[in-house]
Amino acid sequence: MGFDFDSATRRKLGHRLIDRIDEYFSSLPTRPVQLPLERRTFGHLKDAMPELGDNAEQVLDEICTDLIDNGFHVPSGNYFGLMNPAPTYMAVLAEALVAALNPQLATLARSQLASKIECETVRWIAARVGWHKKINGETLTPGTRICDGTFTSGGNEANFTALALALTAMFPASVEDGVAAIGARPVAYASAESHHSLDKSLGLLGLGRSALRRIPVNERVQLDPEQLICKIEADLAAGFKPFCIVGTAGTTNSGAIDDLEALADIAQRYGMWFHVDGAYGAALVFSDKHRGLLRGIERSDSITLDPHKWLAMPFAAGVVLTSRPEMLERAFGVATPYMPRISDAPILDNFKVSTQWSRRMNSLKLWLTLRVHGRVAYEELIDRQLTQARSLADWFRHSEHFELAMEPVLPILNVRVKTHGTEEEIDAANQAIADEVTRDGRTWISKTRVAGKSVIRIMVISYTTSDQNIEQLKASLTAAARQLAAAHR
Repeated sequence: MGFDFDSATRRKLGHRLIDRIDEYFSSLPTRPVQLPLERRTFGHLKDAMPELGDNAEQVLDEICTDLIDNGFHVPSGNYFGLMNPAPTYMAVLAEALVAALNPQLATLARSQLASKIECETVRWIAARVGWHKKINGETLTPGTRICDGTFTSGGNEANFTALALALTAMFPASVEDGVAAIGARPVAYASAESHHSLDKSLGLLGLGRSALRRIPVNERVQLDPEQLICKIEADLAAGFKPFCIVGTAGTTNSGAIDDLEALADIAQRYGMWFHVDGAYGAALVFSDKHRGLLRGIERSDSITLDPHKWLAMPFAAGVVLTSRPEMLERAFGVATPYMPRISDAPILDNFKVSTQWSRRMNSLKLWLTLRVHGRVAYEELIDRQLTQARSLADWFRHSEHFELAMEPVLPILNVRVKTHGTEEEIDAANQAIADEVTRDGRTWISKTRVAGKSVIRIMVISYTTSDQNIEQLKASLTAAARQLAAAHR
């Protein structure tokens, strides 16, 4: 009835799970993403809570079989969906180790090595941005901007943290006295294509979701700098208090990257905080070859990066970095009588620099992957996926059925069915294609809107995706387009 197992049972269960995971990883290059449409179900499970336990090996094997046979497999090489990659195997092992050791990262006193590993991982990422941390009071590279940061549960928490830092920096009294102490309504600015975690964050910060000014995009689906300036000037004239500009590096819908240099100039001109939501695209800092796509990111005050996107980490792993590290403790630091302390510790306790309190070690999976594979492995992954996406884009340029809605910047393609119909008819055709391609469950793509127009969204995200997977996708798209054309003759 107890929770403990003897050594032989632990080993037997562990080996069985590793075998099932190994079988699963071996299947990823050709594994269907989901069940065929007619076999998918979405109702509740109806079993009652067990009063007594069952055979552990049998239960473990049953759930492995159910999740694998009936699940939705974002690690599949045939998944061309949202920003959910196949996790590295070292990251899977790291997660198992973290779950077993269960380190508590709230304070340095209870997690000396775990906290130091997170600190080092943050330093590695920051160095790729062009920032450097202070270690024992000394900047590692003279003449560069110092920084700090923390791992988060994902991009939503990271963006929330960054906006809280911006609010603290611009309106220091608001930390203790609330937003009423500001005296006028603070407002922030982001692209019309930016992530909706920004709306959620501003609502949770008490500013209201309408405090986010969504600025129209230009023909490259970038935040339009001229329209941004006009809106800031109008808000200033109306008595609002502009406090933050958010640039996006890799929008969810299209992978567009805002002109970060131009936005940094505007933020500097108006004395505003500049945040870059690079949850997806900021991974480009790991690539020497493609780092230039992020020109200007080093001028930001804060950055969001989600390792569980392009860096192939399992959920959950977000990071927020800031080049104004003193704001972390100002925004989140509190004094407590019960938290263990270390006198003159060189590393701040995590509960003082984060929205979280008790928290798991989300850094080990990235740290361990970098230790085993190195940064260059990420550079090669990024280069390969950009090459695959550009090759697929070229195929669309010569397609009789599809056209590119915009030139891809990152490995996200936006395409539309070629037709002379209305926007509503194009949207219906795009949906019909997505439905048909995903009907048998083998491949997954999606439909969305970019700059108000309906598009089919195709993303190369899994490191298991091969040229063969892409050829299969082309065949599925062509067959679906021919079927659609035949139905409208």
